[in-house]
Amino acid sequence: MKIAVLPGDGIGPEIVVQAVRVLKALGLNLDLEEAPVGGAAYDVAGHPLPPATLELAKKADAILFGAVGDWKYDTLARELRPEQAILGLRKHLELFANFRPAICYPELTAASSLKPEIIGGLDILIVRELNGDIYFGQPRGIRTSELALFKGAREGFDTMHYSEPEVERIGRVAFEAARKRGKKVCSVDKANVLETSQLWREVMIRVAKDYPDVELSHMYVDNAAMQLVKAPKAFDVVVTGNLFGDILSDEAAMLTGSIGMLPSASLDKNNKGLYEPSHGSAPDIAGKGIANPLATILSAAMMLRYSLGMPAEAERIEKAVQKVLAQGLRTADIFTEGTQKVSTVQMGDAVVAALA
Repeated sequence: MKIAVLPGDGIGPEIVVQAVRVLKALGLNLDLEEAPVGGAAYDVAGHPLPPATLELAKKADAILFGAVGDWKYDTLARELRPEQAILGLRKHLELFANFRPAICYPELTAASSLKPEIIGGLDILIVRELNGDIYFGQPRGIRTSELALFKGAREGFDTMHYSEPEVERIGRVAFEAARKRGKKVCSVDKANVLETSQLWREVMIRVAKDYPDVELSHMYVDNAAMQLVKAPKAFDVVVTGNLFGDILSDEAAMLTGSIGMLPSASLDKNNKGLYEPSHGSAPDIAGKGIANPLATILSAAMMLRYSLGMPAEAERIEKAVQKVLAQGLRTADIFTEGTQKVSTVQMGDAVVAALA
């Protein structure tokens, strides 16, 4: 099976190489082919998603992605910025369903900012719609305001929209996932304010009729943000749109102790996917050897489970990560008193050793 390996920028290359080491340690027959993406691709090809990289991604059975972005590219035109690479991949490959599990390992309850009794045993799955919403809506841009109060001033504008088929397909993904978990789906919207969310809620209610064994609830996004901190274990599967999902999944990541622990999968209708850590490129710590590779390693495990049909191998990786955490090894982001601080490479070494 061919895997497109796209390390990207910042800490991306450092963490991806550790995930690749773990995959190789499993002894699987995988064809791993690397290509530049993001700012690294702009430097060599003048575009964050060069045709050759996109073609590799299309041909591959799955994509292992690092991170993109760096402050030095902030002056580029919007279409040339590194972040356009991940947006382009999601759109070109029709990766509409984003899975972001937030699991608090027993060994990391002390690393969370919440009390152990609130966070202990946390296991949430956030299902985020990736191809619609305000990120891709048209029209958008900057123009001269015609509003009486601010007439003549510059204003920015974006368009939020969802079609019924878009909402239905992500809803079905969430309900199918819930059937394999706690059989509860919480649909997050802002239906008291937004027409888009009113349609979203109507479609979710309709889809729920096909899943009588799954309980559907609804929550406004501001309340959901509060409840994730107040009573996070009340959630099982959370399904929401692109913008709300972007925000809530990062909040959920910090419940686990660090966003450096949160993997993700972005899937198409056939379960071909792009797998990446939920954190960014962190250019401020790039090259220092302190980045946490566990989210990327766990993303590789998700790749084996969802796209490559290797659940046993995926479980081996997940158990190896748990074993390393039980040994007390920690990168800087999850370090607490009484544990052993290790580097990016040392953490990769430990996971590879645990596999053996």
